[in-house]
Amino acid sequence: MSMNTPLIDPFARAITYLRVSVTDRCDFRCVYCMSENMQFLPKKELLTLEELDRMCSTFVDLGVKKLRITGGEPLVRRDIMTFFQSMSRHLDSGALDELTLTTNGSQLARFAEPLYAAGVRRVNVSLDTLNEEKFARVTRWGRLAQVLKGIDAAQAAGLKVKINAVALKDFNEDELITVTEWCASRDIALTWIEVMPMGDLGNEDRVGQYWSLKDLRTQLAERYTITELSERTGGPARYVRLEETGQKIGFITPLTHNFCESCNRVRLTCTGELYLCLGQEDMADLRAPLRNNPKDNAPLKHAIHDAIGLKPKGHDFDYSRQKADGQVTRHMSHTGG
Repeated sequence: MSMNTPLIDPFARAITYLRVSVTDRCDFRCVYCMSENMQFLPKKELLTLEELDRMCSTFVDLGVKKLRITGGEPLVRRDIMTFFQSMSRHLDSGALDELTLTTNGSQLARFAEPLYAAGVRRVNVSLDTLNEEKFARVTRWGRLAQVLKGIDAAQAAGLKVKINAVALKDFNEDELITVTEWCASRDIALTWIEVMPMGDLGNEDRVGQYWSLKDLRTQLAERYTITELSERTGGPARYVRLEETGQKIGFITPLTHNFCESCNRVRLTCTGELYLCLGQEDMADLRAPLRNNPKDNAPLKHAIHDAIGLKPKGHDFDYSRQKADGQVTRHMSHTGG
């Protein structure tokens, strides 16, 4: 096997998509993602920006075509723009097809233009409600006006925006149509996500928050004509088109619909652990081969290939078999969603 053999897992799936968490810190404390008093990782455990560059560049050498930067909130990492600017060389060379990020939008007013200049063309913004009071309640620390300003700035800079909304029972059910229409009016794509059972978040009743997207979809169908779309991104989303508005709506249902057959992605945490599946605990430490061989990427490439060889066929989120606060013990903010 040559050093740059593309990454193919045991189920013949090509791994072309890497999600990278660049920090576990965030300026929000969303109730389904973090507890209010989070213990963050010591700074020295985190990969430096230079190490992140070397790590991501190695994955690009091995055939990764899409890089999504996540967190925590990626834009609160100090000097993160130097990392984006540095990664843009892989877009320029054609080695990388897409550099993108998922953000809560709080810092977009500041960073939208430099992100566009670094070659980012799309951004996913996590936004569950357009009601200011509810937004403050679900994010604990967030301010809706700041996020809406960030979305305006992103669109003004030329970035395509997609909203990721978590479906929460008794919270944003009544906003289904409002959010849909708001997105349609602004040419923003929308994806609804079922609550994933991850990490112990204190006293939140996770199962109480579960709102099946089947129900959500039924409600949409009462209002719109829905056409199934066959497109797949190798990920969990299933897409439909609302004929009346022409907009595309995605549904991500980890609990009610396994999405594993076509999985093309792996996740790197901010400490250099490679998680092969969001819903499994299998991981490989890539920080050691990276740090122990500062001048030689061969050991890192070996470690990546070995890890991909362990990628499982699928995950197992099932409320009926697990206790409610999730059988995956790490917080979503650690793996970056």
